[in-house]
Amino acid sequence: MSISLASNFFTLSSHIRTRSKKEKAQPTTAVTQMMAANGDIHYDRAKEVKQFDESKIGVKGLVDSGITTIPRIFIHPTETISDLKSSNPSGSHSIPVISLSGDRSSVVDQIRRASAEFGFFQIINHGISTDVLDRTVAAIRAFNEQPTEVKAQYYRRDIGTGVAFSTNFDLYHSKAASWRDTLQVRLGPTPAEFDKMPEVCRREVMEWDREVVRLGEALMGMMCEGLGLDAGRLKELTCLEGRIMASHYYPYCPQPELTMGLTPHTDPGVLTVVLQNQVGGLQVKHDGAWLDLNPVPGALVINVGDMLQVMSNDEYKSVEHRVAGNPCREARVSIAVFFNPGDRYSLFGPLPELISAEKPAVYKSFTFDEFMTRFFTKELDGKSLINFFKLSH
Repeated sequence: MSISLASNFFTLSSHIRTRSKKEKAQPTTAVTQMMAANGDIHYDRAKEVKQFDESKIGVKGLVDSGITTIPRIFIHPTETISDLKSSNPSGSHSIPVISLSGDRSSVVDQIRRASAEFGFFQIINHGISTDVLDRTVAAIRAFNEQPTEVKAQYYRRDIGTGVAFSTNFDLYHSKAASWRDTLQVRLGPTPAEFDKMPEVCRREVMEWDREVVRLGEALMGMMCEGLGLDAGRLKELTCLEGRIMASHYYPYCPQPELTMGLTPHTDPGVLTVVLQNQVGGLQVKHDGAWLDLNPVPGALVINVGDMLQVMSNDEYKSVEHRVAGNPCREARVSIAVFFNPGDRYSLFGPLPELISAEKPAVYKSFTFDEFMTRFFTKELDGKSLINFFKLSH
């Protein structure tokens, strides 16, 4: 890590804290947001983003420095954070929780309905032991809670080595940074070399991959059956082969009302399996309202990705979700494995079995490489990616 760059950024943060203390006559959120949006004549957002990124300290480094106000690059515009409160505080319209130990035809039907209506569901009795869940979460937490100089050796924007640690993959494209750090590990089709992975979590990551592949195959089989397809259809299309793990670490945020942990977006791949600890914050959009997805002990979160919505010809829905800034002293840990086609250059589109005169193809065909190139060259936002590939009838 560059000590001088880190020092420069801490100096910048100190300047912000000092200025904040002098501005106690303007304490309201609205005023703070307006100041952040308008800035002053000396505020150079691009420069501050670059300075923060090159410091390699991450959001956890900012928290460890003792900041009490968040740097301006993390403050979101009012329209982004005006509806942070959930619309289901009483638990109405809850995201389905499905036990995989039930009768197969019943489980398939529950998964089909959840995938079509919510795009999200939680699963219990999935066959992965609590010990494995706890070990995986503990290992990812341990990586993030190492000294900054240890983590800095993995801090990069390119995942060419198969391992990359950073704050926000869209840091340079987004309107505002989000309050989280992420460790990405490529699991397939060409996994990262074992000794290139962080020592503190490499064995747990590989163990988790083995468990998730088994589970992913079972889930894809049932989701195919729910569409009237052969259980192995998605596997034939290499949808189990391309896997990326993105483990998110959301430390305590001193001003959670001004920022986001993860901005609203849909996942671009086929299917996402998420292991989270018991610190909440994940919200799912349903019928225009944001619903809390409250952690269930021992459960895993499953969500439909854009590619599956395309291949199902809109039978299954990839829906927007987001994570609020973490107000808890305990960090939120969320470990997502994204299942993508291993074949990046064949054409994908609505499956022929799901196209008819009554329901023509909703999307044009494209390569997964084209799809992901577009994903990584824009800000993480809403459903703009999938909408780009829609056909006009």
